[in-house]
Amino acid sequence: MQQPIELILLKQWAGHLAIPIWLMGESGDLLFYNEPAEKLLGVRFDEFGEIHADQMEAHFSVTRLDGSPYPNEEIPVVWALAKREPRYDLLRFRSAGGDWIDVAVTAFPITGEGGRHLGAVAMFWEPGKP
Repeated sequence: MQQPIELILLKQWAGHLAIPIWLMGESGDLLFYNEPAEKLLGVRFDEFGEIHADQMEAHFSVTRLDGSPYPNEEIPVVWALAKREPRYDLLRFRSAGGDWIDVAVTAFPITGEGGRHLGAVAMFWEPGKP
């Protein structure tokens, strides 16, 4: 199935950025993450592939910085997808290599032409690291 042009352009844009970018479609499917995200996550997108949001927990554990549980529906990209509102937070996730990494995350919904809801984008980085 052909993706909307806005998502195609977002993938291309993300491919040229130095900050990790995560792109989800409106149905909750992971559509893409860029090379800087691959380095932080510890797995190439080509190897990981497109999966649905409810399968994420099986691959990436997410907690609050203090190690307490982080409800899935409050994860910024899930929030932006469901509520169609931007969200920022600090969280910790376990990479594919098993390392726990603290990140700042900013996520926002994607709205296409005519007000169509297309998904959400998350940008994440390790605070204090270039």
